[in-house]
Amino acid sequence: MVEVIILAIALSMDAFAVAIGLGSKHQKKTSVLAVMAAGYFGFFQGVMPLIGYLGGKGLLGWMQAYASWVAFILLVLIGGKMIYESFSEGIEEDIAKITHRVMLVLAIATSVDAMAAGFTLTLLAVNPFVACALIGVITFGFSWLGVLIGNKSGTYLESHAERLGGIVLILIGFKILLF
Repeated sequence: MVEVIILAIALSMDAFAVAIGLGSKHQKKTSVLAVMAAGYFGFFQGVMPLIGYLGGKGLLGWMQAYASWVAFILLVLIGGKMIYESFSEGIEEDIAKITHRVMLVLAIATSVDAMAAGFTLTLLAVNPFVACALIGVITFGFSWLGVLIGNKSGTYLESHAERLGGIVLILIGFKILLF
């Protein structure tokens, strides 16, 4: 279960980084924005790995011998993408008004990686529903906290959080491949 917690923290760094950006740009109604971001990000980060898990279960029979390599490649690609994106400005720079539609788009955009990472759950000895719920809850907490931190400190931590999450995902990929 420790692996799932580490995976959840790493996956939530995308949402955390976006939440920091949202909090730093939108100073009004911070508590409403924090709950809204946490709800959207937490829900989608919890559901998308389940979709990846179910898809991975269907493919697992065909590629059982290569499953750890596929998980490794997916996690390295996702982690590399997060590290790359940490060096560029986030999408929240262009958002003038936060609506439910905007939050839906942001939540889906930040959770697509979690769907691919959900495949790795097929290789771990965990209940996928519990794991996905845990990923959602941890993302909820980090997203809520991200808005509040962004509101107080600006965007300083935004890229660092995303970079750290990418590094952790790559390390998890190596662990799956080697052990």
